[in-house]
Amino acid sequence: MNLVEATVRWLTDAAHWAGPAGIPTRLVEHLALSGASLGIAVAIALPVGIWIGHTGRFASLAVNTANVWRALPSLAVIGIVLPFTVAIDPQLGFKVYPTLIAMVVLAVPPILVNAQAGVAGVDRDLVEAARAMGMRERQVVRSIELPLAMPAILSGIRSAAVQVVATATLGAIFGSGGLGRYLVEGIAQRDDGMTFGAVVLVAVLALSVEGAFVLLLRLLRSPGLVRVQTGARSGAA
Repeated sequence: MNLVEATVRWLTDAAHWAGPAGIPTRLVEHLALSGASLGIAVAIALPVGIWIGHTGRFASLAVNTANVWRALPSLAVIGIVLPFTVAIDPQLGFKVYPTLIAMVVLAVPPILVNAQAGVAGVDRDLVEAARAMGMRERQVVRSIELPLAMPAILSGIRSAAVQVVATATLGAIFGSGGLGRYLVEGIAQRDDGMTFGAVVLVAVLALSVEGAFVLLLRLLRSPGLVRVQTGARSGAA
């Protein structure tokens, strides 16, 4: 049996689609870990990126710091935080928290950099016109900068989401759930069908996430939104 046949046979085996170790269960675990990591990263990076983009303060420091974060290998981050998280919680501190922290570290840079660049890239004449009309800084951010920067912001979140979905498999090395369990178990059992079936599942999930964000970006760039943005510029002028 060649590799393709082994992978197809494993993926089409009904026994692998049921039970606590079935594909649906592992998929939910993978999405839960990825979603939690992405949510925390958005909560941290998005406000900071918007503030830096709006004020122009610490822009170079933020970008340089983000680039340093990007260079950190996720597996190394897991290894660094593992002793501390285990000391706090012997169970989740070994299986969940290290991977969660590593995925947050992975997701923060693209979200922060894109949010900062998107807000900073908004036409300054439009922003000054809004201020001249009496808008407060929060109103400028909410009504002018955020709508116009949203495509760039979502591009950063899309990049982070795809990276997290693809990399969260590392957590399985430390006993975490998710699709990475099939990779670890497949290699341990020398089961090529399971190993490459997991690769296919992770790739399909990552491509699905990418496709969902691309569709959302297209909706935001629809003619209707362009007309709204054009009208906002005309009104501010």
